[in-house]
Amino acid sequence: MTRMVARHPQPALSAADFMRLLADETRLRAMLLIQHKGELCVCELTEALQVSQPKMSRHLAHLRDAGVVETRRAGQWIHYRASQQLPAWAQQILSQMAKELAGEPPFSADLQAIKRAIARNRSECEQ
Repeated sequence: MTRMVARHPQPALSAADFMRLLADETRLRAMLLIQHKGELCVCELTEALQVSQPKMSRHLAHLRDAGVVETRRAGQWIHYRASQQLPAWAQQILSQMAKELAGEPPFSADLQAIKRAIARNRSECEQ
């Protein structure tokens, strides 16, 4: 017998919760990279930000649970992109931050590192 489980709609993301999520440097750096590249695999983020896979996955889970990112599975890998349900004000904040901080450390180094990580890992991530 199949059991139906009711899914409760996710509460709207408040500005305070959004800012709290981005107050963590790892989550901020990951979100800015996702904003720049559109979609990234957890392995690419792990390499670019020089953090362990469990740590990166934990941070991305916080963003996913809050509705800030969406996921797509490709084989064993999970790809993350900014949620299409993100409020317009949050999208604008991310877009402006990504634009303004692109030339500032550590974000400028992150952009170079993500290019290398994509070149090294993209074929593995898509399998």
